Parts: sequence; C-alpha cells; structure tokens
Amino acid sequence: MPIFKPVGTRRTFEEAVEQITDSIFVGDRLPAERTLAAQMQISRPTLREAIRVLTDAGVLEVKCGGGMSVASDYVPRDVIRGRSELRVSEVTAVLETRRLLEPRVAQLAALRANEEHLEAMRQTIVGQRALAAEPTFLANEDRFLQLDMQFHLLIARATQNPTLLRLMRSLMHDLEIAFDMAVHEPFEPGWTLDIHQRTLDAIAACDMELIDLVMDEHLVRVEQRWQQETGRALVRPLPDFLRPLATHAKVG
Repeated sequence: MPIFKPVGTRRTFEEAVEQITDSIFVGDRLPAERTLAAQMQISRPTLREAIRVLTDAGVLEVKCGGGMSVASDYVPRDVIRGRSELRVSEVTAVLETRRLLEPRVAQLAALRANEEHLEAMRQTIVGQRALAAEPTFLANEDRFLQLDMQFHLLIARATQNPTLLRLMRSLMHDLEIAFDMAVHEPFEPGWTLDIHQRTLDAIAACDMELIDLVMDEHLVRVEQRWQQETGRALVRPLPDFLRPLATHAKVG
C-alpha cells in the first residue's frame, strides 16, 4: 500500500491530486479515507474532492464498502493542475542525476525483481505496442508517454527499495515537465519499444554489463533529443568517473 506524506502547501487540493497520482500503480489499495487524510494532513472534504476528481477520471475505484483501489494507470493530463516549469539549468541537473542513478537502479532491480515485477514491465511494453499499432497514434501519444514513465518507475519498484522509488518518481516527474516544455516533435514509438524490450531482457537475464550498455544508449538518446529540441548543450563538466560513458556515447 502506498505511503503518503503531508501536503503542507497552499495548493492543498491540487497537491493532493498530484501526490496520489504520483504514488500509485494499478492494483494498489489506498488507505481508508480517515487514514489517508491524516497521512496527508488535509481535511476529509478536501480529500474527498481529490478522490472524486480521480474517480471521475477513471483512475480510482471506490468500493461500496468505502475501500479505494487504483483502476487505471492512465491519468489525463488535465487532471494534474499543479505542474510547474523548470529552468534550463534545472533540466540539466535532472538529466545528470538520472544518468548517475538509473543504471544502478536497473542493476539492483535485476538482482531483486521477481516474476510479478517483470510481468508488470512487460505489460507496459504490450500497452505501448498496441498504441503504436493504432493508425491514430498521435492522438494516444500522452498515454504512450505515461506508459514510458511507468516502465521506468516499475524498474525502480523492482528494487524493493522505497527510497529509490521516491527518488525516481521525483526525477520522472521533473523529466516529464521538461519535455512538456521543450519537446514538440512526434515521439518515436519504434525506438522506445526496442530499447524498453532490450532493457527488460537485460534485467531479466541479470546481465550487469548489458544493463549498463542499454541504459547508456537510452539516456544518451534522451539527452541528445533535449539538445536538438532546445538548441542548448548540456555544458556542465562531467565528473571523472563519468568520462568513460561520455566517450562511449560519442563513439556510438
């Protein structure tokens, strides 16, 4: 069951909606209303309004007895009202942090993932493949991108380390904002499907070297797309221990 933290801002309702959507996966059961309101330190009427919005959007399902569960991992973008913007320097920091963290997260996931974790990752790829096959793919691009983010969060969940999962949620959240700000070209579903499948295969095989190579390829592509779309180079000097990765990226 997800653990929620105090909202503690003036945007109480928006923060409640955003925190819930950022903390859940399909099949999760949420705490009882009283418990959830206490965890988030908000009033029960405010929580009920957030739950109503998410129920109307098909994200949450409220049982007759009062229990709540996650019915869908697709959160329509207009449900999230609290999105903000990042400065370009902050995006650079997000990409740098992701490069430091995510390959190690994927390797830890390879050591700890069970079949349920792997199957959840597979299902995101299945969902993306179905969307990519639709003739109206561009109309479903938001859903495709959400499944992309979910794939990476499921890798973090497979580490069975809640601290790493929180860190990856924060990174994915900021990355989504950055790409909303700057990336306007159509997405490339074929490449995404291929790199996700190869990432999953490397994790399932517990092949640490292959995980490093595939993750490096993935992150370089994201960084290059950011630079191409914005015309801004990632100019922060690399730490010495990252220089081999940078050299590999230039050669590849």
